[in-house]
Amino acid sequence: MKPDPQNLIASGKRVIAVEAEALSSLADSLGESFAEAVTVMLAAKGRIVVSGMGKSGHVARKITATLASTGTPAQYVHPGEASHGDLGMIAKGDVVLLLSNSGETPELADLIGYTRRFQIPLIGVAAKPKSTLMMQSDVGILLPSAPEACPNGLAPTTSTTMTLALGDALSVALMEQRSFTPENFRAFHPGGKLGARLAKVGDLMHGGDDLPVTPETAPMSDALLEISSKGFGVTCVVDRDGRMVGIITDGDLRRHMDGLLAQIAGDVMTRDPQTIAGTSLASEALGIMQDRKITSLFAITEDGRPEGILHIHDCLRAGVD
Repeated sequence: MKPDPQNLIASGKRVIAVEAEALSSLADSLGESFAEAVTVMLAAKGRIVVSGMGKSGHVARKITATLASTGTPAQYVHPGEASHGDLGMIAKGDVVLLLSNSGETPELADLIGYTRRFQIPLIGVAAKPKSTLMMQSDVGILLPSAPEACPNGLAPTTSTTMTLALGDALSVALMEQRSFTPENFRAFHPGGKLGARLAKVGDLMHGGDDLPVTPETAPMSDALLEISSKGFGVTCVVDRDGRMVGIITDGDLRRHMDGLLAQIAGDVMTRDPQTIAGTSLASEALGIMQDRKITSLFAITEDGRPEGILHIHDCLRAGVD
């Protein structure tokens, strides 16, 4: 017999509602211990070592990845492996973040003891205020009491959701304190959609010998050769100081067809064309090209000299949208 779809939907909504209520309680409960934890992590000379067992271990891995990708060096250490040599991964200058809903996870005992022996700051996250982890931690962040979304109250659901959200909160607070910028973010995410969204014009543009440039006093025969040889269907026009003063496109060629070869580049060019800085996001350049219905955009320096050309196909190949 097939399950009733409405019952399935109701079950899903109940789980999300239980966890949403718990997250609201977590937000309300954040206080001095949260601020102290962020302060301790900011002061770390080494890495933030994150650990947990079972489901907490999976959450710990995600928190580690989020920290590392947002400017806070971090490393996950499995508590079981820690007891068999991986404690050597933890050194002076590190800060240890341990996750355990009960605060009594036996596999964490060696990690706790190691931090106490070598005076390594320990931040504990648990739901039991009198637990071993909370009592031994230099900073303890207490998770609010909340029922698991599991109907038997056994499977870690609400507790892991709160811990995951807490990890995000710590990571973002650290990001803000470090003034972590989109440029910093891209350095850690060069691939995939994030990398494409944060790519700059300078990352994709063509420069050097590939850049079509024509002096404004050059005969149009030179301009035509530059347009055809560089393959962009366009050339920028520069004055005697090398500053960009115009652009010649196929539209300009059509408008000046009569006696074209008797003219110079400065007579045919369109003055003050749309340009962009090489430091601008490629997505901004793509938006300009789409709005103006053009296929190429020149990048110029602060003093107006051309440094590259970006074609719309460069953006599309890179996944910029």
